[in-house]
Amino acid sequence: MPKRLLAGLAALIAAVLLIDVIFPPPLERAGGVSVLVTDRAGKPLRAFPTPDGRWRFGVDLDEIDPDFVDALIRVEDKRFWDHHGTDWLGLFRAAFDSVAAGEIVSGGSTLTMQTARMLEPRSRNIGSKLIEIWRANQLERRLSKREILELYLSLTPYGGNLEGVRAASWSYFGHEADRLSTDEIALLIALPQSPEVRRPDRRPEFAARARDWVAEKLARYGVFSENDVQE
Repeated sequence: MPKRLLAGLAALIAAVLLIDVIFPPPLERAGGVSVLVTDRAGKPLRAFPTPDGRWRFGVDLDEIDPDFVDALIRVEDKRFWDHHGTDWLGLFRAAFDSVAAGEIVSGGSTLTMQTARMLEPRSRNIGSKLIEIWRANQLERRLSKREILELYLSLTPYGGNLEGVRAASWSYFGHEADRLSTDEIALLIALPQSPEVRRPDRRPEFAARARDWVAEKLARYGVFSENDVQE
């Protein structure tokens, strides 16, 4: 390999590493959480929002229903455990489907890319997608898969000032997200795709329709049984 090519490659790698250090992902934006005061039995007595008025609770993956986590990954990012931030196959498939349909059918974003977008909201365009890919790669190099999931589950929008699966579960179901029914799992997966339109407290018919669509999808994937969906 010519010396100039080697020098150019080394310079490129050095530049990428330098940019990574100078512009790290804004993880500090996920630091603020609500305070939940409970009694000895764990029953909530009072909650205090974040300084910016959000209801957002920290997430420990061990305290979230594993069936919900499995279903979420199956619907949103089935290769989550294997990719390094970007599912290129899924991204190219989404691009092809969108071109064929003449409109954006799906963004092809992984859970890591969605987490990057929630940390750093931007208008949706090609430039933003490229930044998402870069940020997702940064997150994967700094955090474990478990930590990325916990971050995602604490930031996901659920309508109004609700953020994260725990806040949504308390608000909509009146209990923690450690044990969820089939309907609750399907609804919690469906809501973030269009949180204001599908809010069950304001538009229950849209919420029910989206919930049933996700439940049927999970049944086709074999995550739910047909009996679970019918019940």
